[in-house]
Amino acid sequence: MIPRYSRPEMTAIWEPATKFRIWFEIEAHACDAQAALGVIPKANAEAVWRARDVEFDVARIDEIEAVTKHDVIAFLTHLAEIVGADEARFVHQGMTSSDVLDTTFNIQLVRAADILLADMDRLLAALKARAMEHKMTVRIGRSHGIHAEPVTMGLTFARFYAEMDRNRERLVRAREEVATGAISGAVGTFANIDPAVEAHVCEKLGLTPEPISTQVIPRDRHAMFFATLGVIASSIENVSIEIRHMQRTEVLEAEEFFSKGQKGSSAMPHKRNPVLTENLTGLARLVRMSVIPAMENVALWHERDISHSSVERMIGPDATVTLDFALNRLAGVIEKLVIYPDAMIANMEKFRGLVHSQRVLLALTQAGVSREDAYRLVQRNAMKVWEEGKDFREELLADPEVTAALSPAQIEEKFDLGYHTKHVDTIFARVFGA
Repeated sequence: MIPRYSRPEMTAIWEPATKFRIWFEIEAHACDAQAALGVIPKANAEAVWRARDVEFDVARIDEIEAVTKHDVIAFLTHLAEIVGADEARFVHQGMTSSDVLDTTFNIQLVRAADILLADMDRLLAALKARAMEHKMTVRIGRSHGIHAEPVTMGLTFARFYAEMDRNRERLVRAREEVATGAISGAVGTFANIDPAVEAHVCEKLGLTPEPISTQVIPRDRHAMFFATLGVIASSIENVSIEIRHMQRTEVLEAEEFFSKGQKGSSAMPHKRNPVLTENLTGLARLVRMSVIPAMENVALWHERDISHSSVERMIGPDATVTLDFALNRLAGVIEKLVIYPDAMIANMEKFRGLVHSQRVLLALTQAGVSREDAYRLVQRNAMKVWEEGKDFREELLADPEVTAALSPAQIEEKFDLGYHTKHVDTIFARVFGA
């Protein structure tokens, strides 16, 4: 998590001051619930809220932790310094550190998910706008990197929209997975704290009580959350790779916006490189890097160990901050992407009609030629285009075996680009609705 790839709203979630504020709210709400149950005096619960508007001294907490070697105890000591030792003596009554740590981590992940969902809304809007703009802008589709058959630029944007829309739904579910809290005490039995305290704290903080929590909230929830971030990152790379390929000099069907004064190379002044999407490919790798550790965190010893703790202190901020930055960067790339329809047509015609081979093949079979013979006839003429630079249509018209089955008009008709776009509206309706 470095400033170069960070946005303030997301990084603020992971600041120590934010964490300590959440810790305070958990402890204060728990005191309220304990007072309502008659477990602690109401006056003591009210006293804790004196720290409501106090800015906790992070340096002081660190100083205490240097002695106690325990972060939650260090915080509780500092809280007692603020509200008074006698008034704070019932804070953390019946609770264990994981009640605070795990519930806080989930609150942070929920808040991060809300930012990421807003990021995805911006990206989805950009993809939809460009899809509509280039709905019928014809370009060549490629398989194995080789010319296949015509598609449209709008369909390219539409498929990325559909993929990101699925990712948004996944993130909504992942948010629900981690929106739980646990205030169940040592080993999760509620022996020293009433379940009503957990219910109250969770309600106040917008969480659902964890059904059964041992001493920690089960980490399969977090594994699912970070796996979802990894899938979203992979989709970001998917879009980025397409743009990088389109910007290749010999393709140049689209390119990242190149601003005034921008430089592409320290050595070669002519360069305009796809630096943003290359950067996104790298950032996607960093987000995915968190997935395996998150899955390995699921297996903890008995009711609890802390092997997951060091992992989560790093992957929580790193994965969410990086993905937040990446989603916004990609949205900006899409919004400003420069598209070259003429280059798309020129690339498609580079092999002089070769991309219409399937239509000719199907027409020959419909005219009574066996599939094996039809394939042989079409491929024979197609290879002349590859190897000798011939024109596919002219070769077909000059082939007596082909013209014995198809008239010149029937052959000519197979080169109509409109044939390939006739169902674009149907596909768009599936993706975007009627």
